[in-house]
Amino acid sequence: MNTLTRFNPFKSLSRLDPTADFEDLFRGFGLRPAWSNFEVVPEIRLDVTEDDKAYRVKAEIPGVDKKDIDLSIDGNQIAISAEVKRESTKKEGEKNVFSERYYGKMYRSFSTPTEVDAAKAEARYDSGVLTLTLPKKGNGQSRKIAVN
Repeated sequence: MNTLTRFNPFKSLSRLDPTADFEDLFRGFGLRPAWSNFEVVPEIRLDVTEDDKAYRVKAEIPGVDKKDIDLSIDGNQIAISAEVKRESTKKEGEKNVFSERYYGKMYRSFSTPTEVDAAKAEARYDSGVLTLTLPKKGNGQSRKIAVN
């Protein structure tokens, strides 16, 4: 019987993890440690860039319908939440052997150094990537001061 193993692109860095060898010990016997049965909620991965006028955010949210994505902006706080739904189509005589896909809610929030103009913000979702354009709010009160 073959056992499925997960690809770990950071395997060379696992030398820093004291529990990595312990898990490999169980893997060799075909047993799994009890803590590996806990489901880990995936993180929404972000790329944030900035120019003089706006912040641009790319968020990876695969397997989500765009109507299931919620975005809120409050000053400089941005919150993204999404719900991944499981399709329940099973053929007769079919059973699940193994599943690593996540179904449920994901949430991510972050703050920007300056406030965002929520009225002018734009969001687009295409091929599992949410692209946000968050214009900076004009603030006439800030100015640079030279240090003497």
